[in-house]
Amino acid sequence: MDPSMKDWRLKWTRPSTRLRAPRAAAIAGIVFSVLLITTLLLIRRTVPVLPLEAGEWLRERSGTVFFAVNLVPFAGIAFLWFIGVLRDRLGDYEDHFFATVFMGSGLLFLAMLFAATAFVGGIVVAYRIEFDRLPGSATFTVARAVAYELTNVYAVRMAAVFTMATCTLALRTGFVSRWIAFVGYAAALALLFAGRHIDWIMLVFPIWVLLLSLHILFDNFGLSSKVGASDRDKKGDA
Repeated sequence: MDPSMKDWRLKWTRPSTRLRAPRAAAIAGIVFSVLLITTLLLIRRTVPVLPLEAGEWLRERSGTVFFAVNLVPFAGIAFLWFIGVLRDRLGDYEDHFFATVFMGSGLLFLAMLFAATAFVGGIVVAYRIEFDRLPGSATFTVARAVAYELTNVYAVRMAAVFTMATCTLALRTGFVSRWIAFVGYAAALALLFAGRHIDWIMLVFPIWVLLLSLHILFDNFGLSSKVGASDRDKKGDA
């Protein structure tokens, strides 16, 4: 095994705070994934996919959409935590080029996701004031189209870049299994080229983050038990 890989595994397998940090990343990734998947499912089941629809959903299901968009800030906080802890774990092993792409694409994805949901939330708030005039108006059409474009053209591609950068860092450092990285590359290609063509394509990103987070969590618990066993062995020998 490459000595740098051994050093990396040792860095992740030391007890105390070094074991807790990967768990923090995993838990943050799980929280982000669950909240974003819930938001996307609620919105997709409530709001028609076509960006030029007349807004009839506002009359009966605006409360559901308002609840969904208010989950997004909490998902964003968890995603920032996820990015921060992963960068902390990479440390000196971090490749500056891919780390910049990793950080930049993650922040851009989050900014576009926030902007898109803000437009949708603005539509719901405006409907409560102008409930008789907003559906079908030019204001509704523009806000709805901007939210659609931000999500399905820009945010989804930033998610693809973030996934590719994370997978490349994973292969270079070995902090997760290689098969997770290869699954991520496949997910990134789907996100990159199918944004406008598959209605539910955005779900691919939080599902992959959930898979990555669960892998980190289970792997870390396994390493923690091994470290605990080796420590007990050393005490017994002493």
